[in-house]
Amino acid sequence: MEVDYAVVGAGSSGCVIANRLSADPSTTVALLEAGGPDTNPWIHIPVGYFKTMHNPSLDWCYRTEPDPGLNGRSIDWPRGKVLGGSSSLNGLLYVRGQKEDYDRWRQMGNVGWGWDDVLPLFKRSEDQERGEDAFHGTGGPLSVSNMRIQRPICDAWVAAAQEAGYPFNPDYNGADQEGVGYFQLTTRNGRRCSAAVAYLKPIRNRPNLNIITRALVTKVELDGKKATGLLFRDRSGEVKAIKVRREIILSGGAINSPQILMLSGIGDPDHLKANGIEPVHSLPGVGKGLQDHLQARLVFKCNEPTLNDEVRSLFNQARIALKYALFRAGPMTMAASLATGFLKTRPEVQTPDIQFHVQPWSADSPGEGVHPFSAFTMSVCQLRPESRGELRLDGPDPASYVKIIPNYLSTETDCRTIVDGVNIARDIARHNPLASKISEEFRPTSDLSRDDYEGTLDWARSNSVSIYHPTGTCAMGTSESSVVDPNLKVKGIEHLRVADCSIMPEIVSGNTNAPAIMIGEKASDLLCANN
Repeated sequence: MEVDYAVVGAGSSGCVIANRLSADPSTTVALLEAGGPDTNPWIHIPVGYFKTMHNPSLDWCYRTEPDPGLNGRSIDWPRGKVLGGSSSLNGLLYVRGQKEDYDRWRQMGNVGWGWDDVLPLFKRSEDQERGEDAFHGTGGPLSVSNMRIQRPICDAWVAAAQEAGYPFNPDYNGADQEGVGYFQLTTRNGRRCSAAVAYLKPIRNRPNLNIITRALVTKVELDGKKATGLLFRDRSGEVKAIKVRREIILSGGAINSPQILMLSGIGDPDHLKANGIEPVHSLPGVGKGLQDHLQARLVFKCNEPTLNDEVRSLFNQARIALKYALFRAGPMTMAASLATGFLKTRPEVQTPDIQFHVQPWSADSPGEGVHPFSAFTMSVCQLRPESRGELRLDGPDPASYVKIIPNYLSTETDCRTIVDGVNIARDIARHNPLASKISEEFRPTSDLSRDDYEGTLDWARSNSVSIYHPTGTCAMGTSESSVVDPNLKVKGIEHLRVADCSIMPEIVSGNTNAPAIMIGEKASDLLCANN
């Protein structure tokens, strides 16, 4: 096969790029995805992430190395292995981050990535249910909708947070992120609007676009310092080649994109040699700079029913399913969380440094079922962690998973912020109307004093989990440690770019799906301008 462009990874960024490049009928595009097609019906039902996460047919099912910052625990890192990538099994929450995030990227030397540069891209991608305004667009591929479900416990949380002194904010993606309110979702008429649904489904039959599923890319082929093609294993295990005339774009995400670079001989030479790979180009930053959002999930038992009770009986499950089938409404339209808050832990912090995800249910993890009692969850994460980890190869086999070393809670600021976040959560729970609905602090228990810094930190180390936002492993920038330049070109290699959340020089202050879509739009503009 020979094409003009090859896009590796049909996730949030890759689907955008394949769409935009193939809009030119004179351009041939191959889109390669290691997973299969998005035909599993649970993908398209919003609450289906309970069924798709930890399902090895759809999820890479990564796990971290034991982490000292988590008291030696290994934790799950779900990543989508299917058309749409992680947008096909994520929590559907539409969050852009703060304008200051992107202005910091620009201050780091990344010309064209300031807030004024990226806001038009967010708007272009969006079909906002509330209509068009200075911050939102309509008519774009990605449908952004209001909640189609409300639950009293989440309404009580929003009211209690206001009683605690935090303002209500009807649009955290608008002029200011700070405050409490309700999430918007990437759904359309009660169905998931993944990147594959938004950007691929309408154009799948373009004759100049070849979508290849179950294609595990093993290597970028290089002629000296120029990328000329790809090798991949098809579903039968046979190795095949694609010759690329113009450019290769890696959009495999923060784990797979750096892994492919390293397997191709691009990375830290000593690390490559130690894993049986001949170095071709020294780029020590590949796989470094890893950042993720770590969430502490507090669970409170309630003296009134929550969603835990609604889904416990077969009769109620049938009633919920019927409501969804008839009206596209009810609990099956629910995202990972209903209510949210972007708050400051200290007055001297310039912008919110913690985020809440509030859920009218509780479970040890999605996919394991809800707890057998009435409860809700108040999850809090630090928005801008200082801690950085890395990825390391585990030998030269492309099918071997990389070692994920997140290095959580390794700085004083990160430790203090997660403790402050837990204490703010517990403080909100003491305000009405929420306090009157809580019968017991379940996780952590009331025995843990809010004045016990070390005890709270130890609880967070033993109980916190990822919120699934890995970034930064092919960081964009002008420094020697960066991997791609502001045009997303891999430094020192011609005709090769990276476009996904791995290019973030700093993690954004919020969920990463909307920024991944934006990165795909930005990469498309850069590629089209280069034609």
